[in-house]
Amino acid sequence: MTTVTTVTTARERAAIRASPRRFVTGDGVGLRVVESGPAQAPVTVVLAHCWTLDHTVWDGVVDALGPGVRVQRYDHRGHGRSAAAPAGTATIDRLADDLAELITERVPTGNVVLAGHSLGGMTIMALAERHPELVRARVGGLALVATSTGRLVGFRPRTAKLFLAAENWAGLRTARRDPRRRPLPPVLLRAGLRRTLFGTSARREDVDKVITQLAMAHPASMAGFRGQILRHSRLAALDVFRELPSAVVVGDADRLTPVGHARAMARALPDAGFVVFPGVGHMVPVERADELAELIAGLVGEVSHG
Repeated sequence: MTTVTTVTTARERAAIRASPRRFVTGDGVGLRVVESGPAQAPVTVVLAHCWTLDHTVWDGVVDALGPGVRVQRYDHRGHGRSAAAPAGTATIDRLADDLAELITERVPTGNVVLAGHSLGGMTIMALAERHPELVRARVGGLALVATSTGRLVGFRPRTAKLFLAAENWAGLRTARRDPRRRPLPPVLLRAGLRRTLFGTSARREDVDKVITQLAMAHPASMAGFRGQILRHSRLAALDVFRELPSAVVVGDADRLTPVGHARAMARALPDAGFVVFPGVGHMVPVERADELAELIAGLVGEVSHG
């Protein structure tokens, strides 16, 4: 089990700020950050991941983009190797503030292409809502991947229970767990996650990687952010991106953020590319990493030459 803590002293904040793999937010939360590609590139891709997983969901996309594209990715607070979200901060608004701070400090110059998967896309919408000046000044392109502007019905309590079962099987131990509860048998857990998150041709290793990521998420994130996802409603925020090169991407087998939600975003961004992958579920960055990387690279090219 990886232990992460909130940064509380000026000395701790200074030490973490000196590390390229850690970033301290304005309220003292240490975030895991992973950078790749040339530091002086004129365009930086910033990748925001989905609920309960972490930055490694983008591994295949980053590999396909290659070493010539600068990429910043990170773990949201309460996820992966980032610190737990302090009480009252497991909110999409706070994730948007984290992203704004990260861009300002870690990508101080040049244009940014934002790509957000699920909760990551919602975070980007909240960024536009809360920090429109930053978006207008710095963001040159946008990819919204398997996400929604609101009115979700897919993130139901049974989905959260399935994720908690994944956490249990992966071996995470917390004070909130009832030690008498029997974990879901691995074969049922894997089958449930495959059906909930993936399309028709999911690989076992990809499903197991998702389970491993789920085990890293702090329990408060599963509960707190799930409520935030259900209350998320930010269609109007897309207007800030209206003039930018953009793309809306979804799998036609997505059970959490279905195609209809992607169509609503595409209508709000009439010049955006609209891509529907047949047979693909919610995990587009995993199931179609090469194709998604090609799409993001196209946005980088447009921004570079725009």
